Amino acid sequence: MVELKTPAEIERMRVTGQFVADVLADLRERARVGVNLLELEEQVRKRIQDRGATSCYWDYAPSFGSGPFRNTVCLSVNDAVLHGLPFDYPLRDGDVLTMDLAVSIDGWVADAATTVIVGTPDEEDLRLVRATEEALAAAVAAAQPGARIGDLSAAISAVARAHGYPVNTQFGGHGLGRTMHEDPHVPNDGRPGRGFPLRPGLTIAIEPWFARTTDRIVTDPDGWTIRSADGSRTAHSEHTIAITEDGPNILTLA
Repeated sequence: MVELKTPAEIERMRVTGQFVADVLADLRERARVGVNLLELEEQVRKRIQDRGATSCYWDYAPSFGSGPFRNTVCLSVNDAVLHGLPFDYPLRDGDVLTMDLAVSIDGWVADAATTVIVGTPDEEDLRLVRATEEALAAAVAAAQPGARIGDLSAAISAVARAHGYPVNTQFGGHGLGRTMHEDPHVPNDGRPGRGFPLRPGLTIAIEPWFARTTDRIVTDPDGWTIRSADGSRTAHSEHTIAITEDGPNILTLA
């Protein structure tokens, strides 16, 4: 069931969204050569505790994962793109790091992700990261009241194909509000004019992610970390937005 939010509830989600955006901005600054992924995880735990927030990841046990997730942030490096378990790994020059964070404050959730290049960037990696950001912007622009989910999905895949990237449809965006994953599903490929209608009060996370040369994925033995099947590098960008009478409103801006 899709739950439409009131303007007051959307403002409560914005409070959470601003916190998520602030933590991700802090992580972007901290993601330097030599910094261990476990240090970033520890920093997120501290920020969540200090704010009195709740991690949406801790103890999360969906069907696509293996047991409860026991971390507060997803950290995915290079060919890993989704659900990366933080582990004992010092970041290296040129690493592509995706950071995905979902938090609940006073019962309202926000979810966002960003990809950074550590140290010296490779031009092809930069192009990949920028493509996900461009696709996210295109999908947000398409999220007008009266449009449909397929319009967002088509906007994402159009950007991917313009850059020559294949598109995976197994994992994509989703509704959220009182919980991290709600209806509707927001695929990263689709047909315009199809799917669930966008109505004021709808809150969704839009999250284009691409791999350079494949749309196939594999899961690590840890049961969580998802990688490109051919080892090609990946990137992921995500915002939580609300559909309003005046158009899309991004809730995860610092």
